[in-house]
Amino acid sequence: MSKDIKIIFSNHLRSLRQKKGYSQQELSELSNIEYKHIQRLESKKPCDVKISTLEKLAKAFNLSLSKLLDF
Repeated sequence: MSKDIKIIFSNHLRSLRQKKGYSQQELSELSNIEYKHIQRLESKKPCDVKISTLEKLAKAFNLSLSKLLDF
């Protein structure tokens, strides 16, 4: 059975953040996404994510949206 897509994205987001050396707070500031929302996105039971949030994250990582979702 495959993992839930939200969990896969959560792990991918955490990995990208750590590779860049960003704390959750730094990613929050770079992406203009509330710190608590970053925490929820990376939690063991991640919340749903909007396209606008994905776009902000992609910009913060200097990636295209398709590259951000390439996991």
